[in-house]
Amino acid sequence: MNMLIRFIKACSYSLGVGSRGPALFCCPGKPIILAVFLLLTAWQGAHCAEVYKPIDINTLTLREAIHTAIMNNRPIQMQEEQVDYARAGIMYAKSAFLPTVALSYGYTLNDAVPFESSGTPGARKDPGVFFGFKNNNQLGLSATESVYNGGANIATLNQAKLTLKVQEQTLRAAKLDVDFETKRLFFGLLLAYETLRIAQELVDQAEAHYQQTKSMFDQGTASKFDVLQSKVQVSKLMPQLISAQNAIDLIMADFKKLLVIKLTDPIAIDGKLDYKVIDITEGEFLKEAFSHNPQVILKLLGIDLNKWAIEYAKAGWLPQISATANYAFQSDSLKVLVLPRQSLWSIGAKASIALFDGFATKAKVDQAEAEYNRSRLEKDDIMDQVAVDIKQACLNLKESKTIIDTQKDSIAEAAEALRLANVRFDNGVGTNLDVLDAQTSLAQVEQNLAQGIYDYLMAEAQLNKVMGRSYS
Repeated sequence: MNMLIRFIKACSYSLGVGSRGPALFCCPGKPIILAVFLLLTAWQGAHCAEVYKPIDINTLTLREAIHTAIMNNRPIQMQEEQVDYARAGIMYAKSAFLPTVALSYGYTLNDAVPFESSGTPGARKDPGVFFGFKNNNQLGLSATESVYNGGANIATLNQAKLTLKVQEQTLRAAKLDVDFETKRLFFGLLLAYETLRIAQELVDQAEAHYQQTKSMFDQGTASKFDVLQSKVQVSKLMPQLISAQNAIDLIMADFKKLLVIKLTDPIAIDGKLDYKVIDITEGEFLKEAFSHNPQVILKLLGIDLNKWAIEYAKAGWLPQISATANYAFQSDSLKVLVLPRQSLWSIGAKASIALFDGFATKAKVDQAEAEYNRSRLEKDDIMDQVAVDIKQACLNLKESKTIIDTQKDSIAEAAEALRLANVRFDNGVGTNLDVLDAQTSLAQVEQNLAQGIYDYLMAEAQLNKVMGRSYS
């Protein structure tokens, strides 16, 4: 701005204009100076508008918030790696059914070796193959196959498949937890905004009533006590207003943390504190929860895992059968190593059964059976808990709906009571305390309604979580 003033003065003096202000507008060069002034002012305004351009605010709906929270949640990302790990475990378990093939080469330097001539010219085998070489080179290909190991491989494969399902259900349970937590904070923000609105309206009403009472006192139609009482009422309500604002900031901080968003990044939510009535069919809810709740599914998978663990342990009592095949070349020189007359092959089979292992297998079987029985008890326990959670969610829905219905009917009555209290006070019939009580009652009814809607939404969210329903 200082540079702009100096530039205009310089133009004025160069055109023969005096330093006095009025001369600027009466000089012959006035159109040029005004044009320059307007041009620079427009440029400066455009420059300032670019510098102070408002920051874009990311506005999220509930669905977008849930998607963002799940996508950015680090425990979920780690659980996804566990799913991949379990998927690789299935491939590892399948490898036990395939033969192991190995290619090997070895060299041994012997101090002395026995030698005997075969005396048969043109023999297919070099006698040195049987008696050894001082420089012994061996190149071999071997294959080993487990024909039967008591069913341990089958049990391991089935356990690996069940483990993948366990990790997938664990991932699903983690997503449901984040889903529910996002709803809690999202609806909590909506409630906090509504609480702030109610608190602000109450303060505005109290302030307006104070000004009205003060005006009536100046006219001699209200007492000094009424003025002081009204002023004190405004002061009493201010902490509630500040607390409501702080609640928004605190919930927003938790919301950003859940979504893995920087606390300094501005965001807003797109939603309304409203609800849709759902039909409460406890029996259907319970049936769906038993079939889709991830915790119930995990317990059922745990039973199957422990059942196969018993089969794996029993393999120690059953025979172990394996087969091997080898094909090798042996020579004292690498030049003639891979020749038919230097080759050897062998095949074999092996079967064994443990006659006595110090009761190790019995101990393993007893442990596996104990784990199996424990997992069945855990399944029964979690199903009982699911039934209780469904019952609690249904009761919360009914209670919240009752509160909403009663408070909706009371809002119009409380607003009418406040209007009548103001009219009565203005006419000198009612008291100042009547007005203040009516203001507080209306705010309380509005707050009860907002809290009831929030409780209804959270009861529905809890019900969906128990039933294994995902919003996203």
